[in-house]
Amino acid sequence: MVWNLSVVEVPLLLSRRRWCLLAWAITCGVLWLMTLPAVAQPRDSLSDLADTVEKVGPSVVNIRTVERGTGGESSAAAPRRVPGTAADRRLRGEGSGFILSADGLVMTNAHVVSNAAEIVVTLADKREFNARVVGADARTDVALLKIDAARLPYMHIGDVNRLRVGEWVAAIGSPFGLTNSVTAGIVSAKQRERGADTPFIQTDVAVNSGNSGGPLINMRGEVVGVTSQILSPVGSFVGVSFAIPIDEAMRVAEQLKSVGRVVRGYLGIQLSDVPGEGSDVPNTETPRRMRGAYVRQVIPGTPADKAGVLVDDVVVAVDGKAVESALELRRLLGGLKPGVVVSLQLDRQGSALELKAELVDTSLPQTAASPSSGHGGTVEARSSAAAKAWGLTVAHLTDAERKALGGAQGVRIVSVSAGAERVGLRVGDVILSVDHTNVPDLRRFEVAVARLDKTQALALTVLRGEWAQFLRVPAKRS
Repeated sequence: MVWNLSVVEVPLLLSRRRWCLLAWAITCGVLWLMTLPAVAQPRDSLSDLADTVEKVGPSVVNIRTVERGTGGESSAAAPRRVPGTAADRRLRGEGSGFILSADGLVMTNAHVVSNAAEIVVTLADKREFNARVVGADARTDVALLKIDAARLPYMHIGDVNRLRVGEWVAAIGSPFGLTNSVTAGIVSAKQRERGADTPFIQTDVAVNSGNSGGPLINMRGEVVGVTSQILSPVGSFVGVSFAIPIDEAMRVAEQLKSVGRVVRGYLGIQLSDVPGEGSDVPNTETPRRMRGAYVRQVIPGTPADKAGVLVDDVVVAVDGKAVESALELRRLLGGLKPGVVVSLQLDRQGSALELKAELVDTSLPQTAASPSSGHGGTVEARSSAAAKAWGLTVAHLTDAERKALGGAQGVRIVSVSAGAERVGLRVGDVILSVDHTNVPDLRRFEVAVARLDKTQALALTVLRGEWAQFLRVPAKRS
């Protein structure tokens, strides 16, 4: 065959070949670009963890505390006894923290530095500084320290609202004294309720004794939480850990920095959720509805007492805002300032009632009922093991402790085991009532316990800090 191409057809054929070559080149280029994400992953991927840790690691610190005790254990992470006289025993604890500003502000947990006579902060470069407590708030478990240093590396604050369940996060701290240890996992849940003033970030990041106060960071190297708690029946990590959201921690830190404490309105009632059917609520013939906050104790001389609030009242609303639980009421009141007049809508034995109370500035020491707190006076030598069938030993509250608790009456737990330990009771908790009977002192506690069946569960109202809870303690298994 003989090709007979005109002058016009030759350039057209060449043009088609060029277009084919160009199309082939573009296709190859697109295919190559499609392979790039497998090589250059986004900044929030787990592959960048090493770079992230290298960047933020210098902002994480180790915190050692020396505490003056009375023979009990320190609440700071991994406490151990330090040799000393029996009259002046010194306890050493270890925790973590992170630098907030170049001039030496450090954030940690309040329980890490509670009752500390001396605090030593060690930087990643091994420099050590004595620290002073700017302020501490036990209700949120946030503390702010200050060291005399300048031009320090510091953490950048992340946006908790952007944090998603399933997102990778990491904790840096000193578990068991192993400084600058890194563990990673995912966010398991947000807004997890644990009975505290703020819901927690739940993760599966390995956290152990000594991690307390360290940062929980996202893959962009921003701190999104303060490592605070673990949920474990054995006292070490089993897959669930909790962090204080950084936005709440920063709100607390701003008040600690400006006034040295968190200013909250104080009403003067101890609360629990409304008991349900079969809970043996005193003076109640019919089951109560579950919505609201049940008043278990009214502190004498407080705004609640002056307004006429009584034990067994149920607070169903404040200023017209419905209250669903004791925790919700506690948070609501804690967010109000002293001097605010609140309108309390109550259910009193089935009748609606409205009372007005003016909140006052609570001056209660935030560590008053903490297991690690000093007792603030002569400790009563005698204790009672009348409740040993439930794993409890208790002692008198000192006058200083009662004053610190705003006049609350009860007995202090000095040891727990068996059923008491299983339901989460701690040394330092205060028992307000036994089987719905107030126990303002050791004698009346023993009388109340003596008449109970030692094979049945023990009904208690327990105060921890400013939070009262009703629970049942199972008897020891035979």
